[in-house]
Amino acid sequence: MSADGAVKVTASHLARNAYLYVRQSTLKQVLNNTESTARQYALAHRATALGWPAAQIITIDTDQGRSGASAADREGFQHLVAEVGMGRAGIVLGLEVSRLARNNADWHRLLEICALSSTLICDEDGLYDPGEFNDRLLLGLKGTMSEALCRHRHRASYADPPVMPTMRQRIGGGERPWLRMCGIITVRRGRPARRRVAGSDRAECPAVRSGRSPVP
Repeated sequence: MSADGAVKVTASHLARNAYLYVRQSTLKQVLNNTESTARQYALAHRATALGWPAAQIITIDTDQGRSGASAADREGFQHLVAEVGMGRAGIVLGLEVSRLARNNADWHRLLEICALSSTLICDEDGLYDPGEFNDRLLLGLKGTMSEALCRHRHRASYADPPVMPTMRQRIGGGERPWLRMCGIITVRRGRPARRRVAGSDRAECPAVRSGRSPVP
């Protein structure tokens, strides 16, 4: 955490609790993406580094296995919003925006309540004050990106690919499977050799046609 970020934390914030929100979208992710879950729980160390004692760090993980597309079925998120609204939260921590909400309406509702109650928001990238214009703008953009990813049905959020098992599957020398699908890799004597995608090949490459990687 940068010194500039730490300056945003005041005695008023530290007098209230720190709330860490942990969520995976499906039970399959909960069981298989254990590294991502561990990263989310480890964010509690960020709160400790900012000055919150362990006794004041409250973890909300009751929404495990529930989608962030709506707050309707997420009791944990609803409880978090209520705690912020009652002025009990000094900071809300989540690995990334998509852990908190993949719906712009829910996300901006939380931002507005945080701004009114002077509650900070912290993710893996930094520390933000929703009451400040620049921070609010950046958080709004993060929320828009999160909803867009959800609408396009990406199975991995933008912060998860390094640890998602589907992205770490390897073939012949450590390359990702979709590279072979697109003809970007040929195997010679059991070892992968890169080649450029030619014009005719590009037309057949799903990554080129759609403009995104065809991650299963």
